[in-house]
Amino acid sequence: MSLDLSQCLVIGISSRALFDLEEENDLFNADGVEAYKKYQRKNENKPLKKGTAYHLVEALLKLNELSGKKLVEVIVMSRNSPDTGLRVFKSIEHFDLDITRAAFSGGENLSDYLGAFSVDLFLSKSEEDVQLAIDSGCAAAILYAPPKEIDMSKQIRIAFDADAVIFSEESEHIYKTKGLEAFLAHEKENVNKPLPEGPFAKLLKTLSFLQEQFDDSPIRLAIVTARNSPAHERVVQTLRTWNVNVDEAFFLGGLSKDQVLKAYRAHIFFDDQDTHVEGASKLVPSGKVPYRTGSPLNKWINNENN
Repeated sequence: MSLDLSQCLVIGISSRALFDLEEENDLFNADGVEAYKKYQRKNENKPLKKGTAYHLVEALLKLNELSGKKLVEVIVMSRNSPDTGLRVFKSIEHFDLDITRAAFSGGENLSDYLGAFSVDLFLSKSEEDVQLAIDSGCAAAILYAPPKEIDMSKQIRIAFDADAVIFSEESEHIYKTKGLEAFLAHEKENVNKPLPEGPFAKLLKTLSFLQEQFDDSPIRLAIVTARNSPAHERVVQTLRTWNVNVDEAFFLGGLSKDQVLKAYRAHIFFDDQDTHVEGASKLVPSGKVPYRTGSPLNKWINNENN
């Protein structure tokens, strides 16, 4: 009988997102695949250091132990070959992570396999792979380098930006192209109309479902957004419609997000804008959510930059 992952949170993660492979990646870029292959074989039994998403993955996998059932599945998805990927699995074994499945594509596009593995979230350091994942309809983020010091809560704490992440880019597009007054007028006019789903809406709903599996949930969710009053109300009304309860929400109205995220002690933060991710990544693990290729907001940004 085949395994059914429909009731699990399935995370696809690249080897560079799980472990620190930056030196190896630099070697690959400078000297090519053969030098990289030789180096990986030589260091095969040397455990890799922890990468940006390591602590998140480790914490999520512990939910299976806490619940006594399979709630989370993590799959390594890498452009490595099976040969060069062997060091990754040896490192997984070293850290005693419950990861048994992998897709080593030998340089080929990974997005074609996201549906095959029922992936809910794809994390990588490759902009190309993440863009392809987003374009295919999968929640995905480009991870920044991890902070030098990490102070995380014992709870699993995940923070999301609102527009263009949890919700669609529609309102963000109005703000950028028509300004703040037009944005506020649009949100007031549509306050009782749920915001359209964004690339991370399904993930948020899945995490909310996992929270319900525990009497005292080890998962805590937050929205950290530049919205403020009166534009906050539509966010709350939308979450009610989705039957999703976030534990915390911060409506910052343009204030910096990094110190709030530091106080929140996030395991990871997702945002669509470099300016927010760059600052936050110095304090908490962070990932950028790209816009879909050809989306109205992406087209407008490209036109502005040209």
